Amino acid sequence: MKNPAIQWYPGHIAKAERQLKENLSRVDVVLEVRDARIPLATNHPQLDGWLGEKSRVLVLNRRDAIPDNVRHGWDAWFRDRDVVPLFTDAKQGKGVGELSRAAEAAGRKLNERRKKRGMQPRPVRAVVIGFPNVGKSALINRLLRKKVVESARKAGVTRQLRWVRISDKLELLDAPGIIPWQLPDQTAAVKLAICDDIGQASYSNFNVAAQFVDLLAQVVETDRTFNLTNPLIDRYDLAATDLTGESYVEALGHKRYNGDIERAARQLLNDFRTGKLGTMPLELPPIP
Repeated sequence: MKNPAIQWYPGHIAKAERQLKENLSRVDVVLEVRDARIPLATNHPQLDGWLGEKSRVLVLNRRDAIPDNVRHGWDAWFRDRDVVPLFTDAKQGKGVGELSRAAEAAGRKLNERRKKRGMQPRPVRAVVIGFPNVGKSALINRLLRKKVVESARKAGVTRQLRWVRISDKLELLDAPGIIPWQLPDQTAAVKLAICDDIGQASYSNFNVAAQFVDLLAQVVETDRTFNLTNPLIDRYDLAATDLTGESYVEALGHKRYNGDIERAARQLLNDFRTGKLGTMPLELPPIP
């Protein structure tokens, strides 16, 4: 049976997208935040067109959710494409100092140009952009070393744009998560749903959990570099071998939850999102 399409575009994000475009002319540097578990799926396809030649810093948040060797693999992959990614863990604060320095460095040329024109230097203005729930607000709070913007482990918490002064050298524009008008790549859309980087109203827990099981098997099967293992058997004492994703979720529901398939689906997704399945990527660096 074909899985229903995942689509989500609530009104507040449409409004925020319009406001973001209106404010981009005031921004010097763009901090593009992606989910380290799915760095390709969390690449907004329209961002290049919006930003043009603006300075950009690529931030891969949730570095703690993937193995170190996978992180090194992504670092090499991006560097081969002339992009130097910064890996952060907003929850623990790892990489946040490096992020602040990178943002300030990206804006120094601006103040050098201002000085040549006889103008006074000013703080660098940066905007934090990314899909919902990739950790943008949590990163800002870490940069400030206090909770100033609302942050939670769910999509759609930030509802409007606001400027936050980090220091006398850096000001940040906190923007709501942005999602394309359409999600034609349903493989990417499923990954967004699995990682909770899209609103829950857009998908069925059972369908997404079943595709999660299938995706885990695919990632492990195609891995030739990182020695990944499927974490399901260790967590649930139930191997996924020879079972489809749908069959696995159903079997888990009968084994552990008295036949409650919906509960099994929610537990699978929650265990992955909270790290109870260990460090597990859903995307690996493409092999040339």
